[in-house]
Amino acid sequence: MTDTPQLLDHIEATESQLATTRLADSWLLGFDTETTGATPGNDAIVSATLVLRNPQSGHAEDLVGEWLINPHRHISAGASRVNGFTDSFVEEHGSEPTSALEEISAVIIAAQKRNIPLLAYNAPFDVKMLQGDLRRWQCSPEITDAFDDSTLLIVDPLVIDRAVSRRSGKRTLSFTTEYYGVEPYGDFHDATADTIAAVDLVKPISTLYPQVGNLELSELMDWQRQAHRVWKESFNRWLESKGRRPIHENWFE
Repeated sequence: MTDTPQLLDHIEATESQLATTRLADSWLLGFDTETTGATPGNDAIVSATLVLRNPQSGHAEDLVGEWLINPHRHISAGASRVNGFTDSFVEEHGSEPTSALEEISAVIIAAQKRNIPLLAYNAPFDVKMLQGDLRRWQCSPEITDAFDDSTLLIVDPLVIDRAVSRRSGKRTLSFTTEYYGVEPYGDFHDATADTIAAVDLVKPISTLYPQVGNLELSELMDWQRQAHRVWKESFNRWLESKGRRPIHENWFE
């Protein structure tokens, strides 16, 4: 386990990556959260993990930062069943939100300044949760402005997988990692296990679909935005055929 200063110091000592760096060769900063519920802006983060991955050394030399946060709000029964956290546990053991959120943000911002993508599975959920908490606790504008959707450099394995894999079935993290032969380090719905599993997906996806691994960092965001648009149009046609309402969410636009 790595403490926050060590993780931040390591990133700040890392050279910025070129815009022409391929995804397969890129450093990555994995991110995952466990929360009080499923509604960004209303619910809050109770645990978060950041995993810095060197593409040359892989999981063996990952640097990991973990946070347990007292959200000062009730954890829903459904969320508690999934992530195992209770109100009493996070009240007793969790950090105060402002300090934890500022630490998490400092690491992400340092990575973004060095062209190190933030990787999260279904990234809009985790990023919006972070954005909501930053606003709720009135963190500094310097921090909140750094998380503008239009400026972030993101890798979302869910968006990428939907674009290249035509398989049927669920696309949850557990199903997707099983499909690509990724073995989890711990139990799913633990922020650290989920983060490592999501980062681990990049290598097999890039191997099976070289066009993904060959994407340059400068191309990543537009490629994923377009991939999401294509998937959303297809998914909405299916929803409408079932008499259900279409979805309208964009992907970091």
